[in-house]
Amino acid sequence: MPSSHPLGDYLRARRELLRPEDVGLPAGQGLRRVAGLRRRVEQGQGANPTDQVLDALSSALQLDATAKSYLYSLARLNEGPVYPASAPVVERTGWLIESWPMTAAMILDSHHDVLATNSLMRSLVPGFKVGTNSLGAQLLDPSMRDLYVEWEGLSARSIGLFRSTSGPNPDARSRELIAELSRDSPRFRDLWERHDIIGMSEGTHPMRHPVVGDVSMHYAHLPLTGSGGCSIFLYYAEPGTRSEQALAELAAEG
Repeated sequence: MPSSHPLGDYLRARRELLRPEDVGLPAGQGLRRVAGLRRRVEQGQGANPTDQVLDALSSALQLDATAKSYLYSLARLNEGPVYPASAPVVERTGWLIESWPMTAAMILDSHHDVLATNSLMRSLVPGFKVGTNSLGAQLLDPSMRDLYVEWEGLSARSIGLFRSTSGPNPDARSRELIAELSRDSPRFRDLWERHDIIGMSEGTHPMRHPVVGDVSMHYAHLPLTGSGGCSIFLYYAEPGTRSEQALAELAAEG
């Protein structure tokens, strides 16, 4: 569950993941502790740390660009307005994705709840049902472990992406999801405490589909402008490949 000191929680979690050899110390000697401001920040006492301090912390903790941006958002914590999804935009985009015969697609809201799917997505990944949460489906639906060849890596990236998109000050729906998944998914509990931050927009997922066999699906995650934070998630295949043929078979059956 979110705590009253998200910045301190994040710094502690990232520090605890570092090994002595990661920071140039002999193994077994423990990490050097830095007294003063960093400790105060971890305890929630260092209000408004400067950019210089945040840059130094980012360097010491070996944060990448996405994680560094998240650190800055925690330090400048300021909850903005929450905009509801625009029903007309979502409805019309649902018509659009249904017209894509060779692209499996779904519409997600800002909490990764599934708002709409097209026919090919329903055939390719049946677990992504309208009304479910896509992260919850990945973690709790046993068929997902069978479908995604690299489920361990996928689940880790998805949890990191959810932490990134839920932000440093999660709203009521995000807090509800965090509580549910912490209760029901050991995988989520373990990785949520790591405070990993992932920025993900495109890549490839190898799948082992029960109907068409092994396929390699390229994916993309695209923002849906004017929708209140919704996005389109889609799978497509490289032209001329066995995976494209498999998608055509699923499209014909759908």
